[in-house]
Amino acid sequence: MPLLPGRDPHAIEAAARLLAAGELVAFPTETVYGLGARADDDAAVARIFAAKGRPPDHPLIVHVADATAARAFAAAVNPAAARLMAAFWPGPLTVIVRRRPEVAAAAAGGQASIGLRLPAHPVALALLHAAARLGVPGVAAPSANRYGRVSPTTALHVQQEFGAGLTVIDGGACDVGIESAIVDCTRELPALLRPGQLGRAQLEAVLGAPLAAPDAASPRAPGTLASHYAPAAPVRLFDSAALRARLRGLQSRAGPGGRVVGVYSRLVPEAEAGWSHRTMPSEAAAVAHELFAVLREFDAAGVSAIWVEQPPPGPEWDGVRDRLRRAAAA
Repeated sequence: MPLLPGRDPHAIEAAARLLAAGELVAFPTETVYGLGARADDDAAVARIFAAKGRPPDHPLIVHVADATAARAFAAAVNPAAARLMAAFWPGPLTVIVRRRPEVAAAAAGGQASIGLRLPAHPVALALLHAAARLGVPGVAAPSANRYGRVSPTTALHVQQEFGAGLTVIDGGACDVGIESAIVDCTRELPALLRPGQLGRAQLEAVLGAPLAAPDAASPRAPGTLASHYAPAAPVRLFDSAALRARLRGLQSRAGPGGRVVGVYSRLVPEAEAGWSHRTMPSEAAAVAHELFAVLREFDAAGVSAIWVEQPPPGPEWDGVRDRLRRAAAA
């Protein structure tokens, strides 16, 4: 099926009807594109796991049209979750709460908890509201890519992953570019399970208390495996001095016309010999916005490896640092 234009209300209604019928639809959010199915239909959700090659015990995030719709999945919303939802919804934040036992067992990966998010993207919101009018209480949607691979931030990325057989709503490039922060609110002390655009300081300011660290009792959450977000080419992280030394060594060994390594860095190499360079922006938000697209571009160019300069210190880089560390663990 061709791409559906996200600004066309008729296309949104058509996609909502597919969701209501138990079919898969990929759609944009402000973070990345999601591969969606109605969350209250375990058979529909099973199609997500099959399409991605994702183990069924790895939970999905359920996207809802508004905070009230979260009650269809949440057994309870404790004060911490309520404060975070009021402050950051719609937005790039997932809260994990206790799940109603009668709903969304497949989307939860069999856990007693469920991750909920209200996205800020206008196309995602239009789709969620249209689906809700057809009786769909929420849409389970992991990133629209094969399991463990680089998340998509454009509709073209999704088509490259799944081909033309999947319905994809084109909403343009995602603004944020990395997945939502995830906060576990199932226990007395909320814990940050995955960093995102929202920083720890912002979250803690709303909570009025420090966030705990994940531990063995934390629920499983998306995107928290040691190896994740990985392109086909191996990713290596270097500080600026080590990267400069590596580039000098590569230059001395490069043959004529050889561009075998993709380099993503703030430092600008003196000359290109044996590598293809993309300049890393100096702002964390700008890097997050383009990171997955850059990794995909290097893969498309057929590089043998991707060398990335370590992000600067500072909490604003936590989300980018997390994605790069997991990509390099593959």
